[in-house]
Amino acid sequence: MTLTELRYIVTLAHERHFGRAAERCFVSQPTLSVAVKKLEEELGVALFERSKSTVQVTPLGDKIVAQASRVLEQAGAIREMANEGKDQLSSPLRVGAIQTLGPYLFPHLIPELAREAPQMPLYIEENLTDQLRRKLRSGELDVILVALPFNEPDVLTKALYEEPFEVLLPADHPWLAYDEIDPNAVDDEKMLMLGEGHCFRDQVLEACPTIKEHMQQPGSPMVAEGGSLETIRHMVASKLGISVVPQSAVGTGYYVSGLLETRPFRAPSPSRNIALAWRASFPRPRAIDALTRAIYACRRASQPEAEAG
Repeated sequence: MTLTELRYIVTLAHERHFGRAAERCFVSQPTLSVAVKKLEEELGVALFERSKSTVQVTPLGDKIVAQASRVLEQAGAIREMANEGKDQLSSPLRVGAIQTLGPYLFPHLIPELAREAPQMPLYIEENLTDQLRRKLRSGELDVILVALPFNEPDVLTKALYEEPFEVLLPADHPWLAYDEIDPNAVDDEKMLMLGEGHCFRDQVLEACPTIKEHMQQPGSPMVAEGGSLETIRHMVASKLGISVVPQSAVGTGYYVSGLLETRPFRAPSPSRNIALAWRASFPRPRAIDALTRAIYACRRASQPEAEAG
């Protein structure tokens, strides 16, 4: 039994496909298949059920894969510990962010972190919270940017800043006559929202309960879903409805003047708390500190009046 074999079965369990798992492990499909079969023979149990169209993890295999993930995480920690005496800012840092934050933060964060830690390569990923959680636990990511609350055993969090929500409106919308918007003032407006699985969707529904009431009506035309905030912004600009977005995703300046406008919510304004999360065993605190400073610098540059959390 080797760490390589354990990595193969963990990847195969995630992908449920030999070809995709082999690609992620940078080996040929026969190499991965032979290694998995060899491990099954060594253990004397079947870890996977195979068919022409899919691969399923057996109940016992599921337990073994979970343990293998923990072993790989600890092995990674050992490697990191071996580098503790070296420069903590020279090894790659793998950073993930929720999809409603990454596109708006990363373009500013990458050059800022390069100034803060010029010898530290940066790898970035955008994904849903559940996927980021899984990749953090498996060691595929070192640190993630998420919205609180975020609870995970053996994972530390650091609150960074609070980000208010704003109402995104098309040109000539009647609500542009108001300085502030009541969170309950949905009326007959068509609301454009992210699909299920996005934590921001849940936060909007909690902040604007009347939207949830409209969604519960069968066949209600009041709510339409988009796959990303960028899609939703284009839909709003096309006057297909209105939306609620985090302040960093407003981006009205990217459009021809007048296509998109925003209005703040009436106090107390709904908001989300952005935080860093990393494994308690991650042995590079200086890398976390450098990332934190770079994020605060991005915040100061984009919102001079805002206080970093």
